Amino acid sequence: MTNNADPYPARLPGYDGGPLTHRPELLEEPLFWLGHLSSCVHSDETAELLWGADHDAAGDFQEDLWTRADWPSFTVPLAEEHRLHVVYRTFADDRGIDYLLHHPDWGRAELLAQDDGHFMGPGLSWPELVAAAENTRPGGSTADPHARLLLLLPASGDAEVPDDAVGRLAAALRARTGVEDPERLAAALLEEQGAPGTANWTTAGPGFPVNDGAYSFRNPANPFALPADRLARAAAALAP
Repeated sequence: MTNNADPYPARLPGYDGGPLTHRPELLEEPLFWLGHLSSCVHSDETAELLWGADHDAAGDFQEDLWTRADWPSFTVPLAEEHRLHVVYRTFADDRGIDYLLHHPDWGRAELLAQDDGHFMGPGLSWPELVAAAENTRPGGSTADPHARLLLLLPASGDAEVPDDAVGRLAAALRARTGVEDPERLAAALLEEQGAPGTANWTTAGPGFPVNDGAYSFRNPANPFALPADRLARAAAALAP
């Protein structure tokens, strides 16, 4: 039986697939990040800034990751036992990265974003992303805010990032990757952002953040959006 209070569960309720395997050691590999951030690249210039001479090595590293029988996963703790789970879905014909929010008392994990050929998102605003990265709560795959920021970056999308966002992302790239120009890469990644692109975040009538992304589960106008009560609890769990 799965213990839903386990910070590194083998299964998540309401989420098919797995088993999930906690693989925190991958976060120490610079080549991991070059592949993980690939969906944030939408131009040849940004691709060169990210991969450079490591393009082939990064591709080989990712291919080894995608051909595993298990599903590598990572956890970022939030307030009051909420957790963000990042899962590498290694189905041979449907591989991708899922970003899920869960609490031990919930009957199901909430899918916030998918990073694959049928991408969905964004699932996080910039303030939510930074808050998750910089909290000091134990029980995650890494306590390093730089690694947490890069891990969650493809799930975010925000049309109004603050002036210090480039410096914050550049510091993470400098700390965790071997890219030659982290400042230029950070600026390019924030310009292009994840596969679903940017979104405008506002406060809904009931008082919780939503966005206008055409592919977002957190846009109430979308027919596939989370119901209002689940949007509210997700926003409360992610609140900066």
